[in-house]
Amino acid sequence: MLDNIDTLAARVAPADARWTLRAVDEISETLGVRQDVAEAPQRSRDAGVMVSVTRRGGLGHAASADLSEAGLADAFARAARMADAVAGRMVFVPEELPLADARGRFDGAVSRPARSTPLRERLDALRAVCASAHGDERIVDWAASVLAVEVSQLLLTSEGGRTEQRWHVTMPHVQATAHVAGITQTRSSAGQYNGFCQQGGLEVLERAGFAHEGARVAAEALELAMAPPCPGGSMDVLLMPDQMMLQIHESIGHPLELDRILGDERNFAGTSFVTLDMFGHYAYGSELLNVSYDPTRPEQLASFGFDDEGQPAQRTLLIERGILRRPLGGAVSLARARAQQPGLEGVATTRSASWNRAPIDRMSNLNIEPGSSTLEAMIASIELGVMMRTNVSWSIDDSRNKFQFGCEWGRMIRNGRLAEVVRAPGYRGISATFWRSLAMVGDAGTFEVMGTPYCGKGEPSQVIRVGHASPACKFERVAVVGADA
Repeated sequence: MLDNIDTLAARVAPADARWTLRAVDEISETLGVRQDVAEAPQRSRDAGVMVSVTRRGGLGHAASADLSEAGLADAFARAARMADAVAGRMVFVPEELPLADARGRFDGAVSRPARSTPLRERLDALRAVCASAHGDERIVDWAASVLAVEVSQLLLTSEGGRTEQRWHVTMPHVQATAHVAGITQTRSSAGQYNGFCQQGGLEVLERAGFAHEGARVAAEALELAMAPPCPGGSMDVLLMPDQMMLQIHESIGHPLELDRILGDERNFAGTSFVTLDMFGHYAYGSELLNVSYDPTRPEQLASFGFDDEGQPAQRTLLIERGILRRPLGGAVSLARARAQQPGLEGVATTRSASWNRAPIDRMSNLNIEPGSSTLEAMIASIELGVMMRTNVSWSIDDSRNKFQFGCEWGRMIRNGRLAEVVRAPGYRGISATFWRSLAMVGDAGTFEVMGTPYCGKGEPSQVIRVGHASPACKFERVAVVGADA
């Protein structure tokens, strides 16, 4: 559907302005089986373009699902009218912003595209996983599903930029709910909002161990339903990667988005406790904390070659040995921030949720770099603490500072040994104080690549896919919230 966009854009784009055109074609398919009954397969296709026009001190955007020459001409005309309407009224000079001239192609990692296998075979595999989650009558609900997405994107600019990118994304999910003696507990394979999400096709299911997840999830749901509640108090916490994903996302990723720091998000998703003068010296965490923006990891959910403004992407440390170095911000936010903080460095991570949304400052792949501690050593170092897995609830204030998170799974650690499983574990803290309590960082053997397809932000709303990878991490003297709190 995007093959002739170049030719059409050359005919209808305004000659007296700088412009961009981003065309997206996305196909998604959801297959699900619940309580051993296959749900109706869902398949959708969504395609369109977003254009921008910059001229005479104004910047305008317009989108269209009409990919004909007339449709593109109309979109450019509307964007030009918008640019003229806001000319001279903007908080920055759009002509001073860099316009991408990069040319290149990025093909996401995939070896077995989902649609290369017949639908019946994929449904049969789902039925088997679902059935394996119902080996006990105390399991009262059980389900398995797979969401597969294929995306093609083309970005053109008046400066000669042309970047073409393609991705395959696969998101498996298994969930079981147990009811025992009046207690109901739900366990999922990697989070009830999908945590094991990666680029690739059916090979992602193999990496996730999907065929065997039903039995594990059901057994752990039963174990939780019979477990005692998690005790509360000040103690050490060992967070596993599928909970670290949420901790990174909420208390590092969102606070470092530059438009939040500048106050642009305050009326929807909140601002940030981070200020521009913190970069370069602020101790965000202990010296063990190294956080990378890494769009280069092949299997990770938000890997790409160029962001949605066409800027080439490369791996960069945002936090190095605990010190805050860089925010997450694109050309517009960076220009505004540099007026107050000259020399501030950014990264190529403006992104949009779809063809009908303009790019904004977003997380992409945000990872904690592995340390040197084995899981066994971290457990052995804890006199009293809780190992927590898999986020189930979260609450964080509108400056992304104070938080409280709950997990599906907990296990007590006593005198350096794993002890009893506990249900409904949780913990609370303040972002910077919490990260400064980081005492041990797991080695590569504890490192897992996770992700979420549901990161919301912006007006109008944008929900995008974000990757997070992390080792297990130990935090000292954390306020653990018990199940009865």
